[in-house]
Parts: sequence; structure tokens; C-alpha cells
Amino acid sequence: MASTYQTLRDRQVASIERILNLNHVPQETELHHESPSSNGLIPKSTPILNSDGEPIWKVLVFDGLGSDVISSVLRVNDLRGWGITIHLNINANRHPIPDVPVIYFVEPTAKNLELITKDLQAGLYSPAYINFLTSISRPLLEDFASQTAQAGTSESISQVYDQYLNFIVSEPNLFSLGMGKDTYWAMNSAQISDDEMDANVDRIMSGLFSVAVTMGTIPIIRCPKGGAAEMIAAKLDRKLRDHILNAKDNLFSAKASANGAVATSSRPVLIIVDRNVDLVPMLSHSWTYQSLIHDVLSMRLNRITVEMPIDEADSSKGSTKKSYDLTQSDFFWNKNASVPFPQVAEDIDAELTRYKDDAAEVTKKTGANSIEDLQNDTGASAQHLKAAITLLPELRERKALLDMHMNIATALLKGIKDRQLDNFFQLEEDVKKQTKAQILELINDSDKGKDAADKLRLFIIWFLSTEQEVSRADMERFEEALKKSDVDITPLAYIRRVREVTRMTMITSAPTQPQPTQSTSAELFRGFSSISSRLTDRFKDAGLGANFDNLISGVKNFLPANKDLTLTKITESLMDPQNASTSALQKTEGFLYFDPRSANARGTVPPTAKDARSGTAQSRGIEASFGQRRQGFSEAIVFTVGGGSMDEYGNLQEWAKRTSGGASGAAVARKRVVYGSTELVDAGSFLGELGKLGREST
Repeated sequence: MASTYQTLRDRQVASIERILNLNHVPQETELHHESPSSNGLIPKSTPILNSDGEPIWKVLVFDGLGSDVISSVLRVNDLRGWGITIHLNINANRHPIPDVPVIYFVEPTAKNLELITKDLQAGLYSPAYINFLTSISRPLLEDFASQTAQAGTSESISQVYDQYLNFIVSEPNLFSLGMGKDTYWAMNSAQISDDEMDANVDRIMSGLFSVAVTMGTIPIIRCPKGGAAEMIAAKLDRKLRDHILNAKDNLFSAKASANGAVATSSRPVLIIVDRNVDLVPMLSHSWTYQSLIHDVLSMRLNRITVEMPIDEADSSKGSTKKSYDLTQSDFFWNKNASVPFPQVAEDIDAELTRYKDDAAEVTKKTGANSIEDLQNDTGASAQHLKAAITLLPELRERKALLDMHMNIATALLKGIKDRQLDNFFQLEEDVKKQTKAQILELINDSDKGKDAADKLRLFIIWFLSTEQEVSRADMERFEEALKKSDVDITPLAYIRRVREVTRMTMITSAPTQPQPTQSTSAELFRGFSSISSRLTDRFKDAGLGANFDNLISGVKNFLPANKDLTLTKITESLMDPQNASTSALQKTEGFLYFDPRSANARGTVPPTAKDARSGTAQSRGIEASFGQRRQGFSEAIVFTVGGGSMDEYGNLQEWAKRTSGGASGAAVARKRVVYGSTELVDAGSFLGELGKLGREST
């Protein structure tokens, strides 16, 4: 059944394509009267044609969130394939394109509704297909209706749809709500008003409701007691419950639910946790390709910005910035995103060799000297030339992708070398064994990388993880040493406050397999230095200069220890309790249980931020029975409130892959985990949030 499984990204793309297709539902679906977001597969749309059998050309207008949602999964070429000739921001100055259909893809806000009415009144486009990213409230809809009536634009509106797509998908099973890189501060600051806190909770609840709608199934919700996670879970439970009870044709209706409730075992578990459950992954140095890119380079919505020297031989000429898109069709990224970086360097070499062999094979048959000569060569036999021309686009695309990844690898290596990230990563692998003296010595060592923030990150990880007692005098010595390294220590004031809370929820994990010896490691990677000469030649061929050899020498090669993070342990204890550790089961024993389909646990009115802060909030959901606590799930949505980490996403995917496929005693054979957060936050931004909280607490 693996081939029929649709990831969250597949489902979101299918939903967006349906919108671009003017919400036209394919013929077969209409015949069977199935909901497009049923628990089965989302049907594939095909571009609709006008009465003359020609494509319908359209204008796409979006706001900031609408742009982020679309640009993370589709490119301009994809939009063109669906008849979009031009795409514009709703807040920009736009010129009339009369008698051309317009698709609006916006949040349902008073400002956006006003702009849509102005557009239609001015005759910019007609007709309009209005798609809201989430459900529009009754008062706003009534306001829009009265605006439309006053402006006399009702004839110009063809459709108004709630689409439930207010979340951004950047990997097949990774999403964020695009709430900005200060959500952790907002959810933990005493300066945030109750109204602002409630607005944040409502935004998160709305995003999770949209994810459930897109996945086409109602999850069972588990969360710890207290904090924002419980408020969100209670509100989401109420919204799902009300939707099932009140909507005649609800968004989850399908044949399965029409004939009776969907079997609980086939439903996913939604695990909502507060970020304070484990702060370490937000600050840790990683060794996988995608995590290093997130840490070292500027990455947003799958777009990477790399700083490249204008002239490799003469650094005085300055540098230039290049942007690269990591797309769904990038075979190298799909294969290597979660792989340790030294292995990625080896794979670039292997892929380049394969490309050269394939290119040589094509040119040999045609008699040309190189791929470039093929275009001008008329002497080659027609048959071989035809075969070569068929292969040319694929070969060129492969070469462009490999060149891009070589540029990214070069930029990463420079970052690793400048900041000595390999040393920091190796220390963090076994951070609990470091003594106070060793940590102090490292902070005082001026040769440990060019970015002092790396030392602060390592110290916070050690401080949160160590079982040694750290006295006030010790803390003052550490702070003094960090100040000398020219690093802002304001985050420490807040970290001292949350340390006890976080230490209670963190689950220490020993490596699940022994750390390979140095010889095994060298055998696996054959060492960076051993491949440097071949790689350097490849990079020279690509015009990347001879500095690669200098970069690669001295970078350590080792395998990361195979250990599960706290969030992975929590997920395991809720998805596969048979194989979970006792410590993990103990931590999740008190998690609340919400089942929106159940007649029990109807819940009361969800708590407000004021209730939560004053301690008057009642307990929500039900205390899970033993059977519910030990129930296994094959699919989970894991959501962190206050920021997400690429490390956690990679660790969860690796665990799901490692424990799937008929593992002995496993409750479920194939596990799938979707990871989500309010926003994916890099370590530098997270330190900034900790600093703001630190200043508030002093």
C-alpha cells in the first residue's frame, strides 16, 4: 500500500491545484459523491478547458501567508501549467486586467475583504474566485456581504470557499504555521496580554484543524496537563466536536464515516507539547545535511541563500549572494537531506562520476567530443543523435542540480571550518560526560571557532543536561568567561529559571547502537581527506576553485550516535507503548486524552489564557484508561508550541524508519510521523528569543 500513501505535502499540493483549477472536481469524484478530502486519496485534478477546448488563463492574487503556502510547494512553472499567467500580492499596486478570471488566496481579514471589494468595484478582474486560507467568521462574512451589496459587485463574484490551508509544508511530512520567529517568547513572556495569548492559541488551533482537514481524518489528541498545549488541545477538541455535530456535510464525511465511525486504529494520534519539554534540539549543533543548512546558511521556505566569492583567487573583489530552491523533484536532496554531511560529500562525488559516465556514453555514440558539441554537430548519425537529444534535458538538469549542491557543500564546509562545528557536534554527542573544568576551558579557548554564540549554545546544552550541581559561584565563573568571549549572556537569566522544569520533562537516551570505532567510521566514510583530491578535481571542473582542498582538510569524520531525542521518546511511548522505555512511559502516563468522535469527554468550554494563569481552569479531556494509554498508532502528528527544530524532524523520521517494517513485537508494522511547529526556528533566532525573556526576568 506504500505506493498509494499520500504525504501531507501531496495532499496540500492536490488541494492547491484544485483551487488553481477554479475548484473543479474531477468527473469520477462527482459520480461517486465523495468528499475530495475524504480519508482516501485526494483525486488528481486536470486543467479545465473553456468551451473552445483551450486552457482558461487566470490571475492569482495572494497575501503574505498565501504566498508562503504556495511558494513552499509550487514553482512558477507549476503555476503556469495550471493557467496562471501572473501572480500578485494583494497589497501591491495592481493594474486592471479586465475580463480575466482572478483567484484570490488570502486570509479572511477585514483588510483583505476591503481590498477585494475595491478590486472588483474598479473592474480590475472578473469573475472572482475567492478562496480563504481558513474559515471566515460569521460577522466578517456578513460585513463582506454588505460591502458587496453596497458596491454592486455581486455579479463579479463566482465562488467563495473556505479552504483550510493556513499551514506551510516544506518537506513531505514537515509543516509550520508561519507564526514568526518570536512565538516562543510570546508564549512564555509575562508581558503578553491574555487577549494576545488567546489569539495565539486560536491561531494554532485553526492551523491544526486545517492539517486534520487536509489529512482527511479526525485525530485522537494527547497532551500534557497545564500550559498552552492543554489550552490548544481543548479548543481543537471542541472545534472538531462542534464541526461533526453541526455540519450537515462535514469536512470529514466519507463512505467510511457515513456507515459508522472510522476505526480508532486507523486514525492518527495528534501529540501537542510545549517547547519547554526539551530546549536542547533548538540550540544543538547537528551533522546532517538539512540541519547544517538550516544552521549555517540562510534558509526560508526551501530557498537557500549562499554567499559566494566573486573571484575565488582574489577575495578582495568581495562576494555575491546566490539563491537556490530545494524542490520536490531534486533527487539529490530527497536522497541526502537526512544523511550525515561526510556521506553527502561522498555522494556528490559518486553522482558526478555517474553523470560523467552517462555523458561520455551519449557523446561516444554520436562521435561528438562533449555534450555541448552535440547541438552544433550535424555529422552524427540521425538515430544516435535522436537518442542523445532525448537524454540531453535530463543530463543537463542533473548537472545543474549537482553544481548547486556542490556550491551549497562548499559554503557549508566553510562554515564548519570557520566555526569548528565538527568539534562542537562531537562534544554535544556526549555532553553529560563533560566536567565543569572542561566546559570552562572550552569557553576560554580563543581558537574554538569564529562565532562565540556557538560556545553559549554548547554551555546551555551542558547546563540543561548535566547531573552535576552547578553552584552560584560556578555560574558566575561561566558567565564571566562567556562575557570575555564577547557573547551576550542575557539568555542565561531565563535558562536558569526554566532549567528545573525542562530537566523534569527531558528523557535521557543512551545510543541505541554502539558508537562505531574510529576504524569503522573511517571505513564507512573513507575519511574526508581521502576523498578530498577527487572532490577537488570535480569542484575545479565546476569552476569552484582550488580552495576546497584547504576547506576539507582537518574536518573530522565520524558517525553520529544513533540516539532518540526527548520528543521522539514521547512519540514512541504514545505510538508504540509495547517497545517504549519505562522512563518515557512514566513521563506520558498523565497525558490527557481527547477523542472528538467519542460521546465521553465532551469537555467543557475551553479555558482562556486568564483561566490558565489564575489557576481556575478545570481539567479537560479524560484521564486515559489503561487500554487507551497502551493503544498503538501507525500514524502521528507531533506538534511543538513555540518553535520547531530540523534536528527533531530528522530524529523522528529516522526513528519511524528504523522501527517500521515488522519489527519484532511492534504494535504496528509501518509508522509515519508528521512533524509540525508554530515556526521552524534556527539556533541564532532562538537565542534572540531567550535573550528577550532573560531581559524580562532580570
